[in-house]
Amino acid sequence: MNAWVRGWYQGSGWLRLLRPLEWLFRTLVKRRRARFLSHPELVWQPPVPVIIVGNISVGGTGKTPLVLALLQCLQAAGYRPGVVSRGYGARAPHYPCLVEPGANAAEVGDEPLLIVERSGCALVIDPDRVAAARYLLEQTDTDLIISDDGLQHYRLGRNVEILVLDSERGLGNGRCLPEGPLREPAQRMESVDLVVVNGDGPFRPGGAHVMQLVPGALRSLDGKQQQQAASWSHSRRVHALAGIGNPQRFFDSLRRLGFEPIPHSFADHHAFSAADLEFGDQLPLIMTEKDAVKCRHLAPANSWYLPVEAQLDAEFETALLAQLNRQGLPEPGLRASDATSSERQ
Repeated sequence: MNAWVRGWYQGSGWLRLLRPLEWLFRTLVKRRRARFLSHPELVWQPPVPVIIVGNISVGGTGKTPLVLALLQCLQAAGYRPGVVSRGYGARAPHYPCLVEPGANAAEVGDEPLLIVERSGCALVIDPDRVAAARYLLEQTDTDLIISDDGLQHYRLGRNVEILVLDSERGLGNGRCLPEGPLREPAQRMESVDLVVVNGDGPFRPGGAHVMQLVPGALRSLDGKQQQQAASWSHSRRVHALAGIGNPQRFFDSLRRLGFEPIPHSFADHHAFSAADLEFGDQLPLIMTEKDAVKCRHLAPANSWYLPVEAQLDAEFETALLAQLNRQGLPEPGLRASDATSSERQ
């Protein structure tokens, strides 16, 4: 954690010097949102339900595991969900880009590739979420769209907004960028439909749903082995690699599983090289699944990743489906009138 981020979450008096910039950022963010709310003609509403999954703070809060859990839940309810994503750090040969299993993570992004390979659902990346949504509907039979990390992309209409928060970090000092970690003022929490808090930490807003990330069996990067942590047959002292928004969460998970991790933190979405994975010994290497999709052809022998599954409280699925049902949206398997297709031309 660098000094700037540490100041956001642990306190630092010098950050107050940035208050004028924070005020300017906060003002611009409020004006931008108000503009889209007051001018609906600027917003494109797809002919299928749209669920936005996002946060109001920088850094990782657990959006990708939640998206995977949503896809599974919605498929069970009869929907054919698809995903649109910015594809942070991606260098696709063209946009919009439909992500295929086995694609190059450097081209399509680590999180989109992980979602596609885990869920089998269609996913389109494009910095313009509206263009991504149009293309997704044109190229697939998707009847519900999840926008991954699209809370502030107001040009894309939405039916349900889900805000994801970290139970340990919370909202930090409660200030917007650059004085604090917030992309939007804390009051934005009051306007979303559902709030999900990741973990057992002290930050727990009233009415929030709880999500726990449950580790699965460790899997080797070569795809040939799988082991439960309890029956791990290698050294318990391991190199632990994480290029995610909150690496400490991953290191803590390994400790709870009985490992003695030697932590190696990298920036979120880091582009790994083989040198990043060499530590001069024969200890096992364990990384996150998000990092594993980028390191398949780089990692040395005895390299593993730890997948996680999001488990949500029993009331979450009921609340989500109720949000969809009360808006008179198309039933699973249906889209709005074909007349809307002319809007997508």
